[in-house]
Amino acid sequence: MNKKTKREREEKANQKKSFLPDAAAQSLKQTAYPERMPEGQETGKQVRRTEEKTVQTQTTPHTKPNGTETVHKLEGQEQEENETMNPQQEENLETVDSLEEVFTEPVIGETQVRQAQLLLEKYRQGKTNLDRRIVENDQWWRLRHWDVVGRTAAGDLEPASAWLFNSVANKHGDAMDNAPEPVVLPRESGDTQDAQTLSQILPVIAEHNDFEGVYSDAMWDKCKSGTAAYCVTWDAEAENGLGDISIRRASVLNLFWEPGVCSIQDSRNLFYTSMMENEVLRRKYPELEDAAPPVQGARYVHDDQIDTRDKSMVVDWYYKQRDAMGRQVVHYCKFVGETVLYASENDPLYRESGYYAHGKYPFVIDRLYPIEDSPAGFGYIDIMQSPQLYIDKLDAVVLKNAMLAGRPRWFIRDSCAVNQEEFADWSKDFVHVAGRLEDGDIKQIQVDTLPAYLVNHMHTKINELKETSGNRDFAQGGTSAGVTAAAAITALQEAGNKLSRDMLKGSYRAYRKIMELCIELIRQFYSAEREFRITGQDGKMQFVQYSNAGLQDQPLPPAYPEQVYEPDYNPAVRRPIFDVIVKAQKSNPYSQFSQNETAKELYQLGVFQPQNAEQALALLGMMQFEGKRQAEEAVRQNATMHDQLRQMQEVVHKMAALLQRQGAGLPQSPENLSPPMEGVPASGQVSMETIGTGMEGEAW
Repeated sequence: MNKKTKREREEKANQKKSFLPDAAAQSLKQTAYPERMPEGQETGKQVRRTEEKTVQTQTTPHTKPNGTETVHKLEGQEQEENETMNPQQEENLETVDSLEEVFTEPVIGETQVRQAQLLLEKYRQGKTNLDRRIVENDQWWRLRHWDVVGRTAAGDLEPASAWLFNSVANKHGDAMDNAPEPVVLPRESGDTQDAQTLSQILPVIAEHNDFEGVYSDAMWDKCKSGTAAYCVTWDAEAENGLGDISIRRASVLNLFWEPGVCSIQDSRNLFYTSMMENEVLRRKYPELEDAAPPVQGARYVHDDQIDTRDKSMVVDWYYKQRDAMGRQVVHYCKFVGETVLYASENDPLYRESGYYAHGKYPFVIDRLYPIEDSPAGFGYIDIMQSPQLYIDKLDAVVLKNAMLAGRPRWFIRDSCAVNQEEFADWSKDFVHVAGRLEDGDIKQIQVDTLPAYLVNHMHTKINELKETSGNRDFAQGGTSAGVTAAAAITALQEAGNKLSRDMLKGSYRAYRKIMELCIELIRQFYSAEREFRITGQDGKMQFVQYSNAGLQDQPLPPAYPEQVYEPDYNPAVRRPIFDVIVKAQKSNPYSQFSQNETAKELYQLGVFQPQNAEQALALLGMMQFEGKRQAEEAVRQNATMHDQLRQMQEVVHKMAALLQRQGAGLPQSPENLSPPMEGVPASGQVSMETIGTGMEGEAW
């Protein structure tokens, strides 16, 4: 076995170019795994700290076994130690050296980054049409569609009516009136308590991420372009370094997937790009020497002048692989240009297991109307562009005709001696004429009135836009002739909201995926107990503490008592799995009014009277409304309490009759004899304590 001096080991460690963070290098020497490196955490500072520790180690005085201190060992000094190690120490050293050799060579380097850049460019080219359509839809949304369809001739009117804008805004209002809220249900009875706690803390996590604003921005994207994207990641810098879940909106223009897939989870690679200032990049990543030039992709048309010359494109690269067990894992790499800032495959802790334990891309797509062989969709603006364009063109014709009719023009004979400047100036009270003025010298130009079918056709296009978008007058509180009853208006509104309900169903499915990712991140990262402020069932503020202890894999019991496992046998485990049900937060005033009216009607019908419990439960079983479960529970509780009171009354009546007979000294005939109640004496004097004891006996 080869023996190595301490000096040789230090020189070997200094010559190695490690791509691992300092925590990983120290852990390898201690034969333990390092702490997780968060997304975007700089590695250059850690490398410098490693070098500083090495220098400090070289200048530290060494102590002999007898306690005497030797001379300092300076850097560059060619002094060697002839310390001998026992075979066990030598074997441990060889093991550590082999681990360093395995994990020193990076799996992801410049070659892999170049290949990733080629893939990114391929994905960008395959997504060109979608990006162009998203940018054009944003121009339509901002009433700047004449820049998209092309300008008209000089002097022609270019009206931009807001029928399309109104329809999109109304759909967004429907979405915000029915914001989602999660309800977590367990699949096994042993996970009931964790499911209830998750139902309480998931809304708190969403509130910390301002999910109402995130949901609002995403719904604007969904209504305009038909595709919204959410990003659910772990932010290691949140909560003063403790880390927490991050939920934010992702721009579809910056998200790139494999062309031809129907779901982003089916893509082999997934890229998300963002722009960052070069100065900030160099300060955060000191190892980044030359910043990469920004790649010009699809961008929105901004009113502001945005300068990207001093910015670089940061790429978050996610890709899927199969591990040794055949499981699909997700790896993560962040790079700028050809410089790797972090790669999970270079981290020994995540080289085999992947970056996220759930094995999914941390993105959720919410689309409106599906497109074949694409995870994206198309939105309301795509189907309303054509009618909106013809509405504006017909409106331009009507406006031009009105302007011509409103500004009269005149025919003037050349021989007419009328002063044309004074004639055209309406501020002049007098117009000079040189000579005789004949009737035919000046004649007004008559502008013909537009045919009625043109105006009718414009209104037809307006109705077409309303019909195709489902934004009829009833949806906005308007009424038609002959419809005045409140119940009829309400019925028409609910019938017209079916398109909005269909849109919200898709958003709720996306929200369920977001909450499932949040549960998996809690399972992976909530190792320390955290405290959350929640609102209890009684409406009061409460505080609960929670960690991922109840979400970890739990070993199954042995198949039979005293079962002996083989040395290499891995016992089966059970992972707690939860189902997420999404319910709507009814913030619509009409929905709240309708809910209150339903409760009042149930009360007036006597549903909550205990004696009507059986009929009330049968009635509630055939109804569907929000809060049905609470109403059924209240009816059952009332019925139970009523039964208990009735039984208590029977006991009291029997006791009163028995006491009355005993107090009056009435003879007890054999036919009227009843078994004596426990605790009742034969004499007529019965105390209240005795009555209480008797009520707890067999009669009770």
